[in-house]
Amino acid sequence: MKALLVTHGSRGDIQPYLALAGGLTAAGHDVTLMGPYAFSELAGSAGVPYVPIEDGPLALRADPVVLRANEDSRGLRGVVRQARWFGRMRPHCAKVLEDLMAKVKGQPRPDVVVFAPWVPAHHLAAWLGVPAVPVCFQPGWVPTPDMANPLVSGRLPALLSRASYAVAEWPIRLLYAPALSRLRRESLGLSGRGSKLSILSRPDGKPATVLQAFDPCVLPGTPRYPPTTHTTGFWHRPAKGEWRMPADLRSFLDAGDRPVYIGFGSMVGSRSAAKSRAVLAAVRQAGVRAVIATGWGGVTAPEGQQGRTVDEVFFVDQVPHERLFPHMAAIAHHGGAGTTASALRSGRPQVVCPFTFDQPFWAQRMHALGLAPAPLAQYDLTADRLAASLHRAVNDRELTEGAEQFGRRIAARNGVEKAVEVLETVVASA
Repeated sequence: MKALLVTHGSRGDIQPYLALAGGLTAAGHDVTLMGPYAFSELAGSAGVPYVPIEDGPLALRADPVVLRANEDSRGLRGVVRQARWFGRMRPHCAKVLEDLMAKVKGQPRPDVVVFAPWVPAHHLAAWLGVPAVPVCFQPGWVPTPDMANPLVSGRLPALLSRASYAVAEWPIRLLYAPALSRLRRESLGLSGRGSKLSILSRPDGKPATVLQAFDPCVLPGTPRYPPTTHTTGFWHRPAKGEWRMPADLRSFLDAGDRPVYIGFGSMVGSRSAAKSRAVLAAVRQAGVRAVIATGWGGVTAPEGQQGRTVDEVFFVDQVPHERLFPHMAAIAHHGGAGTTASALRSGRPQVVCPFTFDQPFWAQRMHALGLAPAPLAQYDLTADRLAASLHRAVNDRELTEGAEQFGRRIAARNGVEKAVEVLETVVASA
């Protein structure tokens, strides 16, 4: 089959699709991946055919409105921040969609479109007349009566669990309206009224096949999902020999006790200088060595110290999590789905410092599973609190043993292989 994969966002939104592309290729299928220009080199290094599209919202990484919305969305002030965030994002999302539609027209017709829910590529699949399969990296999209939507803040009574999923797609529709309705008419020749087509439904109204690319054992209990929803396990690329650890980083790891990893992925706040001071102070107070990732994550290295060791701290820009994390004593991160998956697979205890979206859910689950101390929200992050969490993660034997056991458990499940089987069935029955 010919599979068209469509995604957008940060590195954590791209890497699982690289893993899926590798699995499809290994099974003898043709794959094209569409994603941001920013990750063309990453896709090229993985050997995946890649069609870059507009970076769109990625251009707003340093926008002060976006930074403040990332940090804290509580209360009335948070509502105002989110409204301003939408205002900033919408024109950039429209550019992404317009570029995506134009470039899909230049590709051979696929047999299936596999897409991230925040990129409404199911409309392109409807135009092409092929199945569309959304990929959910977190629960919160597919309704279940057994768990309230974790993407909705606040506690809800059990009777409202299923109803809480009704709002899951609203933010996406707001981001792309009215551009989606216009582009459906002008670019695809489809009715503009169909712009509200759910990612969970086929154009004929029947349920769409959905892939949930996370492990079922991270969920509370055993939520009941429709038979068209497949929770495959996390998607990981097999470790290959093309990446070699830099010699200076290898020397740092060999020079003492296992360090902790601290990095907040693509999430950037408006107080990077203060946060950087707090992180460095926490490392000193906890008495640990550390590898600190700078990159997009709002933690900056002292001037001239990138790639160097300073007071038992080694600063890196970016490094493959799956290669680095097993060498750590603990992993402090923001709680993004991709980073959480890599941390789980490494078998190391975690300290989760969430910003927004699905990150508070993953932080709570890691704590509930006995793999991390209580979540430390970014708006509450201080040197003292982070130091206490780091100290516990490094020294608590129960956390360490629990993380090791859980890592072995999820490593036994091949999420990519399961996803390939599902897609083959979808195309065969189309």
